[in-house]
Amino acid sequence: MKNIDLKNSIRSIPDFPKQGILFRDITTLLSDKKAFKCAVDSLADKFKNKKIDTVVAVEARGFIFGGALAHKLGAGFVPVRKKGKLPWKTESVTYDLEYGKDTLEIHRDAIAADKKILIVDDLLATGGTVKAVADLIKQLKGKISAIAFLIELKDLKGKEKLKGYSVYSLIKY
Repeated sequence: MKNIDLKNSIRSIPDFPKQGILFRDITTLLSDKKAFKCAVDSLADKFKNKKIDTVVAVEARGFIFGGALAHKLGAGFVPVRKKGKLPWKTESVTYDLEYGKDTLEIHRDAIAADKKILIVDDLLATGGTVKAVADLIKQLKGKISAIAFLIELKDLKGKEKLKGYSVYSLIKY
């Protein structure tokens, strides 16, 4: 399965959502059972010996890979959601976007102190969202073992915002 070219499973859509943007559409990878399995297995192989306790994933596409990886790694799964979507007591962080601000939340009791955490999202662009998630986990005293992405857009230099963390991307553009 490792010989599947995952880049060819991702559709590139020019000028979406606006002029000058080349959107990397992962729905084509997700619908291809061999490519999806290869992507999840490849990510799981990278972290199988890290003794991950909890996978934390970002709404919404991060949930797809986060849940699958938690299952493969025998770990728990914790969702990070947009403000107002979680039903229990939460910790929150507000962070800057290129067009404003956003707020993410996690349940206060979701991360046990000193548990090994793997943060997962589908795409690393500017790094702001996952940096905010890392800040939330630090507030709860979790230990971030690594951060994983299906795709990294290298030109946007998001990895620079995540200095100090072990960051892995399966596919790089």
